Amino acid sequence: MNFLTIGHRGVMGTEPENTLRSFVAAQQAGLDVIELDLHLSKDGALVVMHDTDVDRTTDGTGPIAEKTLAELRALDAGRGERVPVFEEVLEAVRTPLQAEIKDVQAARALAEVMLGRDLVSRVEVSSFHDEAVAEIGRLVPGVRTALIGSRYGTDIVERAVDAGARTLCLNIRRLTLEIVEQARKADLRVIGWVVNTQDHLRLVRSLQLDGATTDYPEIKRTARFTA
Repeated sequence: MNFLTIGHRGVMGTEPENTLRSFVAAQQAGLDVIELDLHLSKDGALVVMHDTDVDRTTDGTGPIAEKTLAELRALDAGRGERVPVFEEVLEAVRTPLQAEIKDVQAARALAEVMLGRDLVSRVEVSSFHDEAVAEIGRLVPGVRTALIGSRYGTDIVERAVDAGARTLCLNIRRLTLEIVEQARKADLRVIGWVVNTQDHLRLVRSLQLDGATTDYPEIKRTARFTA
């Protein structure tokens, strides 16, 4: 079984998260998939940032939803990087993407781009929100979707099935063998996050997960040799 290594916001352990610099570094490190986060700007652009506001990762302040793309472009997202839009990431790297959306509105905007650019084979869409997963599945036939869980119980498997997700992306701090077994019975892939140490990697390997989301590119190399 192919074990996937997924770059968390690129390689956020070594580069400014969710920037083109971080995504290019993830591709150069040979990570199998690049994970990123999407929000809508005030004027409807799909901007790549994790938080709902710009305070933590840029030199600005305030909510993304209250700023135009031009205003977001003026910010420094780390080491002189600009806040990218999703379309720029598509051009900057060839690596498959896992795009996390925060709500149904973002699902609709992403669906428009995916349909216009025929991205079904290249982009998997993930979300913590069941309704966002279901919405992108409704709008983009054949799209691969993932339900993310941070604080969750065994009901996460049923939720994923109901939302039409094919994959669970689960916080390894709460992950149990019981949940993995239930996911397997439901024919779901399971990805563990965030896997940043050898102990974390041994855990996800012992649970026979399908992959690991990591902040550090070295995990790609060591994963090959961890049984």
